[in-house]
Amino acid sequence: MLNEEGGPNHVWNYCDAPVIVDTKKDEVHYNSSYYYIWHFSKFIKPGARRIGSQATNNRLLATAFGNINGETVAVLMNGNDREEEVSISLRGKSMMLVLPEHSIATVIIH
Repeated sequence: MLNEEGGPNHVWNYCDAPVIVDTKKDEVHYNSSYYYIWHFSKFIKPGARRIGSQATNNRLLATAFGNINGETVAVLMNGNDREEEVSISLRGKSMMLVLPEHSIATVIIH
């Protein structure tokens, strides 16, 4: 968490953060990176192993993990200015998804 100027920090090189506090307006702002981190920390559990994955749409980013409880978790991100369609196959199950522009989605197979 940083203030509206991107600080403070010990070397005074101001930067961005997932959470910014505007001390002048007494407001808290959650940046997109906050929500991306939330997806990973909520669904990918400690001890998970990254598994091979490949998106059928090369305009999307995708990764997948196997949780120790047997779940398979895929996280997909559409950073484009338009919605994107993707086919996802996990553990023998397939589905089509439409990801809105500038969105992130998590798919869990039990």
